[in-house]
Amino acid sequence: MTNKSRGVLYIGVTSQIEARTFQHRNGTGSAFCKKYGLDKLVLVETFPTIEEAIAREKAMKAWKRQWKIELVEASNPSWEDLTAHIL
Repeated sequence: MTNKSRGVLYIGVTSQIEARTFQHRNGTGSAFCKKYGLDKLVLVETFPTIEEAIAREKAMKAWKRQWKIELVEASNPSWEDLTAHIL
C-alpha cells in the first residue's frame, strides 16, 4: 500500500486481500496506513502457504527502500492502484 508514486510504503500479509484492501482504504486497516493515508494497492504477491507469505513479508521489511521501489516498478511502473483488478 502507498499514498502516491514513490510515497510511503506499507507491507503486510493477508489471506483476504479484498477485505484487507477495503479496510486500508477506509482507514480501519492499520494505524500506520491511516496515519499516512495509504490507500493505493500497488503490488500483490501470492504464495502457496501463509508461512511463505510471512517469510517474504519479514524479508521485504528488512529491505532498503530503493529495493522496494524497484520491485513495485518492475511490475507496476506507473504505480497504478490495483484495487480494481482484485475485486
